Amino acid sequence: MASRDRVIIFDYSGTLSLEAPRFARSENLVRALEETGLAALGVTTPEVFWQTIVGPTWVEGSTTPSGYRKVMADRLAALQPAAGVPRARVEAAAGRFVEAYLGQSRIDPLWRPVLARLAKETASLQVVATDHYAEATGAIIGHLKALGIDATPIAKRRASCETPVNREAGERRESGFFVANSADFGVWKADRCFWERLKAELGLQGLRKVLVLDDFGLNEEAGDLYGLMPEVTARQAKTLAVLGEVFGIPAEGFPFFLAKETGEADRDAARLIAQASDRIGRFLEEP
Repeated sequence: MASRDRVIIFDYSGTLSLEAPRFARSENLVRALEETGLAALGVTTPEVFWQTIVGPTWVEGSTTPSGYRKVMADRLAALQPAAGVPRARVEAAAGRFVEAYLGQSRIDPLWRPVLARLAKETASLQVVATDHYAEATGAIIGHLKALGIDATPIAKRRASCETPVNREAGERRESGFFVANSADFGVWKADRCFWERLKAELGLQGLRKVLVLDDFGLNEEAGDLYGLMPEVTARQAKTLAVLGEVFGIPAEGFPFFLAKETGEADRDAARLIAQASDRIGRFLEEP
């Protein structure tokens, strides 16, 4: 670990995984709501889903170990359309939806060559850093495993930023890939505490270069408030500034911004991944 003097930070949904935001497209989302049973519980449209389910539960879902299934089920049970419905039925529908969403949130296969190269690198350490639900940690590790890449989760325990990190005996740190999830850390990526905990967990000292590949929420579906442009711009600036403060060196950002039009976004993905892969290659070769 000590020989690694650079770190590459990947966002997940909207960057490594383009299927995650595609799942949330209106036509796909409506079908998922029907097939999982959420529509029968009153979640019949994307507007209801975003405004009534996701919006009010996002903070708890993305900064606590509660999980997507639980916060969704709790919210559904509190809504009038679900009144009188057995809790087991509500949880089953929420569970089916979460399983479908995370199952489809695969890593785009165009990333495979550069990720495979990074898995063999000794000069860099790779972190998949994401603002996500608790269940996403295992799902991301599974999707990396499907590409032949072993990854280790970070901070699967509750602690404040001021609390020293105590690693468990025998905890593995041989992997070059790690997954850092806001639900495990208790804070979002724009918060200084997120990166301070990551730095402490991985013993990141003496870094000379930091590269961040992230859509900062821009590639999320239009109904997701996380992807509104003012918030995206502010999140990008704050995240890069905080990274520079924590690591003591400027952090370089590669904004993975897809065209918003559906057809253009799909074609744009291949171009952006190729550009990102080229930048990573040069980043590794730079002195």
